[in-house]
Amino acid sequence: MSAQTGLSFEQAPPFSLPLRFFLTAPLFLLAAAGLLMWAPESLASRWTPQTLALTHALTLGFLAMAMLGALMQMLPVVAGAPLPAPRAVAGFSHLSLALGTIALMTGFLTTGPAAFGIGGVLLGGGFAVFLAAASVSLVRAPGGVTVWGMRLAALCLVLTLLPGLGLALARMRIGAWNLPVEAALAAHVAFGLLGWVLLLVIGVAFQVVPMFQITPPYPPLLSRWLAPALFGLLLAHAAAPLMPPAAAHLVDAGLAAGVLLFAAATLNLQSRRRRTLPDVTLDFWRVGMASLIACAGVWLVAQFWPAAAANPRYPLLLAMLFLGGFGVSVVNGMLYKIVPFLAWFHLQAQLRARAGSIPTMKDMIGARWTRRQFRIHLAACALLVGGLFWPLLIRGAAMALAMSALLLWLNLLAAVRRFSRHGGRFG
Repeated sequence: MSAQTGLSFEQAPPFSLPLRFFLTAPLFLLAAAGLLMWAPESLASRWTPQTLALTHALTLGFLAMAMLGALMQMLPVVAGAPLPAPRAVAGFSHLSLALGTIALMTGFLTTGPAAFGIGGVLLGGGFAVFLAAASVSLVRAPGGVTVWGMRLAALCLVLTLLPGLGLALARMRIGAWNLPVEAALAAHVAFGLLGWVLLLVIGVAFQVVPMFQITPPYPPLLSRWLAPALFGLLLAHAAAPLMPPAAAHLVDAGLAAGVLLFAAATLNLQSRRRRTLPDVTLDFWRVGMASLIACAGVWLVAQFWPAAAANPRYPLLLAMLFLGGFGVSVVNGMLYKIVPFLAWFHLQAQLRARAGSIPTMKDMIGARWTRRQFRIHLAACALLVGGLFWPLLIRGAAMALAMSALLLWLNLLAAVRRFSRHGGRFG
């Protein structure tokens, strides 16, 4: 354990284990762009088969793929508790998640029951194996704000998967029970986005924002209570149908306030960072935080303007801001820190390198290319939001998203090539 950082780098897994997740994630972002190009009607309604396939390409193929890779790396290093059998867990969960996501997308696009069955089995099995291994690590890990964020996010992932599998079975017309579809769907969406995605980002941010972005730490009260408070509000949100309408609105307002608090605190810390040199990963985070604030603003408008809440574009706008503006932006920024850092760290550890004999973290990926990808990503986000109101923009949005995904993948490959060229070993 390093006295300076509190991180257990000696327990880091082989580079190849998280790397396979990180290199696969942009390919699903590219697939989402291809789907949008092929079926621009994906942004016409939240319930079209193309929209559901697009949503799961983003949530499972890109976000979950990258987040499992990050957990594979962070559990041993940050929590100090390696996953049991990491090679077997990484290999099985990665393959199951990739193939299961493809099968599920195929099921939505073809309405084929067999594809839903294959996707459900692969995704359920892959997540179950990863969660079982992660649970062992999280139980062993000493408590801390990041570890607690990971624990609550993992629990939310379970609460996302259970209704999700029930909905898949319902599409296969399997089961003698009458599934409450609306309640299951609401729980699936809330625990998946505000639980699994947001809580994991919050927990990771408490560690990586001060460390990588050279900011002051988050306020102790915020870092200690924000994630548990949001988790409690999510549980209350799941029980909203049993509550009086005023109580349910109060719960939703609490969730919106928590989202705003995290975004505002992060932006405030970034404005006080000790290093003033330009950093494109900081820009990705700023876009993510601004999108969270926009999400809360759109929700607030809908509470006081019933016509806006009834507009079919309203849930799509929320989803676009949260998934594309927040989720994809923050994960993209994290990949540009994690992959170069791991390449540099493993090179130094393997070669016992002297300063100057191997590339620095900044040299692993050219700053010019990361800046170009950020600008294309920003254009894609703007065009996707605009495409909800002016459909002629959708194909342009799809092209920008495809270019952004491809350039992200090539930039990550550049770090891998430099690692290999300097004698790094992946296994």
